[in-house]
Formats: sequence, structure tokens, C-alpha cells
Amino acid sequence: MATDHLQIFQGKFSDSLVPDQLDKLSVSFLVEDLDIRRGGCAANIGFALGVLGHRPTLVASVGTDFVDQGYQTWLEEHGVDCSLVHVSPTAHTALCTITTDDAHAQIVTFYPGAMAEARRIDVGAIHAERPIDVLLIGPDDPAGMQRHTATARELGIAFAADPSQQLAWADGELIRDLVDGAAYLFSNDYEDALIQSKTGWSADEVQSRVGTRIVTRGKDGVSIYPADGPAIEVSAIPSVEAVDPTGVGDSFRAGFLAGVAAGLDLERSAQIGCTIAASVVETTGTQEYVLEREAFLDRLGSAYGDAARAEVAAALTF
Repeated sequence: MATDHLQIFQGKFSDSLVPDQLDKLSVSFLVEDLDIRRGGCAANIGFALGVLGHRPTLVASVGTDFVDQGYQTWLEEHGVDCSLVHVSPTAHTALCTITTDDAHAQIVTFYPGAMAEARRIDVGAIHAERPIDVLLIGPDDPAGMQRHTATARELGIAFAADPSQQLAWADGELIRDLVDGAAYLFSNDYEDALIQSKTGWSADEVQSRVGTRIVTRGKDGVSIYPADGPAIEVSAIPSVEAVDPTGVGDSFRAGFLAGVAAGLDLERSAQIGCTIAASVVETTGTQEYVLEREAFLDRLGSAYGDAARAEVAAALTF
């Protein structure tokens, strides 16, 4: 859970980098714009699941500003159950500052704030009261991520591992612990390589420790590696007018899980993910897009065919 401060740099970061002087890096970028938006992986994924007709439950740690500034009301109005959110009495909700250049490269700084209290959340107690279908463990307080992962394995809760931003600093031991036993492992192609590099596992070894591995590749679509059977390649939606890449991966994850929860196969689920991701990349902000059912289905059908449109239309009720 976080508030996003989105800034645009008119230029390329790479033009200000001297390769043999990176150990003395000291740069400043003058930005042209500032947007303050609702964000955070958990909220982005929950929002997208909600607008696709599901009723996700948000399990995260926030500050009192989450309620005071209307973020909770916003999510609840879009179908997200916020009744289990942990509210810190002292810390501010996490703050993410994202600067994007003309090449859509990004520099991100992150203040965790209340996120550090996520380790206090007892997923086991939640599961006892409300049986969990799938627990997505996204980038969060590391101790919280470890606790939730251990609980899921202990109780046999199907979990989706999505360590994403936390991979940059995490060591191999932590990554192995977060990945092992996941029903689904989400990453982009860079993160996929980072997982292999830091764990020392080959792609096949990673695959042997998870159920389905999903690797997003931006404009090149997504590769899905099931536990059994050949890889599935799904192309990205064509003719996308990219505006802001922030939150695109989160929306893909939500679309994919929306398809899985509706009983669709992996290919159809990825097609839903790619279609909602196109809406997000064409919009500034991670939760500012609007999905109109027929337009969404038409765009999906145009990219993936009439059969795909009909199956998705029957499965999703938004």
C-alpha cells in the first residue's frame, strides 16, 4: 500500500550517466510535472480485480491517512474489501516516488512507513475465519512476506509469489524462501533473470519449485510456463499508446488472477491480463482507468479472436 508521487523527466536518464564513473554517481533531474496518485501493488491489484467483477480482500498495513484521505473509501467503492487492513496509529502510509524519462525508464525511491508493520498481520488467523482461495504475496515488509509465505506453506494455502521490487536488494536465501512452493510465480523478464542469478537456480530448477511461472515481457507479451505441458506465449495488445508504465504489471497480475478465479485456462487468463494492462499503460496513474465492459471485450476479441471474447464474456460479469 502506498501513495505514488509520479514525475516526468523530459530526457533520458542514460544521457547523464558516465559508465566508468557510476561509483561516484551524483545526478539531479529537473522534472516537468508532478502527479500524486493512489498506488501500491496490493491496492493496484485489488482495484483491478474489483473492476473486473471480483471481490478481493486487501491485507496490508497502512497509516491513518489511508482512511482520512479517502483511499479506503475509493477502494471499497471499486469492490475491494478493506475490513482486514491493519492501521498503524503512528506511521504514515508508504510513499513511492517514481520518475519516468522519455524512454520510459524509471527511477524509484520508496519510504516504507506503515508497511513495516505488515509482519504483525496473522494470515493464519484470517484463513481460519475466511478460507483463502489464493494468497498473493507481493512486495512488502520482508519479514511480513516471509511470515505470510511460511504460513501459506504450513496451512496448505495456495499462494502466488510476486516479490518484484524487493528482488533488487534481497539475497538468494530470502528469494528461495519466498519462491519455493508457490502455486504461481510472477515476474517480468528482468526479474526472472534476477531470480535465477541470485538463487543460483536455473530456469528449470525454478520451475521445479513452483506450479505455474508467468514472465511478462512488456510489448513482447507474456510467457507462461505451466507445471506440465509446453510453454504458452501470449502477445501484447497491439497499437497501444503508452503514457505511463507505472502499475502495468500489477494490472496484468490482477487480470490473470481474475481469469483463473473465473475458471478460465492459463492462455485466456493471460489475455485478460494483457488487455487490462493496455488500459493502464495508456493512463497516467495506476487506478485512474475506466473499464467499459463491451469496449474491453471488443479490444480483447480484436487481439485474440472471437472465441476468446465469447469465453471471457461468459466468465467475467463486470
